[in-house]
Amino acid sequence: MPDDNRADNIEKLLSDEKVIEERRQALIADLLRQKDAAIKEFDGKLAKLGYRADRAKPKRSHHRKATLPGANEGTRPKPKA
Repeated sequence: MPDDNRADNIEKLLSDEKVIEERRQALIADLLRQKDAAIKEFDGKLAKLGYRADRAKPKRSHHRKATLPGANEGTRPKPKA
């Protein structure tokens, strides 16, 4: 009898865990859908105001742009001989 009770408890625990994981996944999917809807709504409002992402200024960066070696040969000061 105790073994049957243990097996039942284990099966119940596993089924509860599965239900909780399924609910968790459903909540995550719902949250992602809500996020996508909010982003689309916000983009629509920006479009009504005339904002276009393709004409936006590029973000500023404190990093220098990488240049190819020899690309700025004409602009470097020449060493004194």
